[in-house]
Amino acid sequence: MASPFDIWQYLLDPESLSYVYTLLQTSFDQTNENDPNDNITTTTKKRSRQNNDDESSNSNNQEGGGRTSNSKRNKKKKELKGILTSLLLVEEQEKLDQQHFNEVSKEEKKALDINHKNKTKAMLQYSSYMDDYYNKVQESEHVKRKKARSMACTVAVAAAACEEGFDSKEGVPQRRLWVKDRSGAWWDECNRFDFPEDEFREAFRMGRSTFELICEELNSAIVKEDTTLRNAIPVRQRVAVCLWRLATGDPLRVVSKRFGLGISTCHKLVLEVCTAIKTVLMPKYLQWPNEVCLRKMKGEFESISGIPNVVGSMYTSHVPIIAPKISVGAYFNKRHTERNQKTCYSITIQGIVDPRGVFTDVCIGWPGSMPDDRILEKSALNQRANNGGILKETLIKDVLATTKILG
Repeated sequence: MASPFDIWQYLLDPESLSYVYTLLQTSFDQTNENDPNDNITTTTKKRSRQNNDDESSNSNNQEGGGRTSNSKRNKKKKELKGILTSLLLVEEQEKLDQQHFNEVSKEEKKALDINHKNKTKAMLQYSSYMDDYYNKVQESEHVKRKKARSMACTVAVAAAACEEGFDSKEGVPQRRLWVKDRSGAWWDECNRFDFPEDEFREAFRMGRSTFELICEELNSAIVKEDTTLRNAIPVRQRVAVCLWRLATGDPLRVVSKRFGLGISTCHKLVLEVCTAIKTVLMPKYLQWPNEVCLRKMKGEFESISGIPNVVGSMYTSHVPIIAPKISVGAYFNKRHTERNQKTCYSITIQGIVDPRGVFTDVCIGWPGSMPDDRILEKSALNQRANNGGILKETLIKDVLATTKILG
C-alpha cells in the first residue's frame, strides 16, 4: 500500500494533475447527467461557466497567455490538495475504525474464552460429582450383596444345625433362639450408669431418678418372662421406648432403629406402658388435694394473683390427630386460638394445676369440636363438685364465698 508521501509526489506531477482533474471533471459531468431533476440547473451553470470563460479568455488575451496558464495550474493544485486532504482524512478514519474493531474483537474473544473456561469448570465439577455418586452407589450395592451373602450363609448354617441338632435322650429337635439382628448400641450406651445426666435429660425430658422411679412403679405391670424362642425385653427398655416416643414425637421407624427393636414391637410397647401409667401411676399421683392442702393453695394463689379463694388454674388444649374413621366431623376443630392457628382433627385435654404447676386433675379424650364449657360439664371434676365433694363454700370476712378455679 502506497504511503501518503508517495501519493503527494504522484499528484504534484503536472501530467498526473491534468489526468486527475480530467477524471474528476468527467465524474462530475456523469453525476449531473444521471440526475434528471438537475438538468436545467446544470445547463444554466454551464452557460454561466462558458460566459465566465469567454470573459476570462478575453481578458487573458488582453493581458497575456502566460498568466492564464499559471492561474489555471494553481487552481488545479488547490483543488487536488483539498482532495488529497480528504483522502488522508478518510484513510486516518479507516485506521481508527480498524483499531476500534480490533479492540472490540479482542474483548469479545476474551469474554468467549472466560465463558468457555467457566462452562468447562462447571462440567468438570458435575462430572466429578456424578463419579462420586456412582462410586457410592456401587459401594452401597457391594455392601448389600455382601450382607445378603453373609445372611444366606448364616441361614444355611442354622438350617444344617437344625437338621443335625437332636436331643440324644428324647429324640426331638432342639429349639434355638430366633431374633433378627438389630443394633441397640445407642440404648446400651444410655443404659449405663455413667451416662451423663444432662444428655439423659435431653433425650427423655426427665432425670435419671424420675426414670428409675417410673420403672420401679411399673415393673409389676409390664414385666415379661423369657420364652423358649427369645428373651423378654427388659422393663427399663420398655419404659425407655415409651418415654422416648412421648418426649420426641419421632416416628416408630426412628424409634425402632434407635432401640434396636421392630416397628410393631415399639408400637406395642408404647401402648402397654401408657396403659400401665394410666392404671398404676395416675390414681396414685394425680389426686385432688385434701382440705389442708386446699387452704395452703388458696393462700399461695392469693399471694400470686390477688384473688382470694382460688384452688386451681384450668386450661383446655387440643392435641392434633389423624382423622379417625368414625365420627370424623366430631373431631374437626374449627376454632382458632393463640396456640391453635390451623384447623385440624384433634382431641381435647383439660388440666388443672396448683400454684407450682403440678397437675391435680385432668380430663382427656373428648372430640376437638366440643367447646370448653361442654368439656367442663362432662368432666369428673364437675360431677364431684355437683355432689359436694370439692369446691365447698367458705366464710371470708363474714361473707359466704364459693371456692373457685381460674380458667
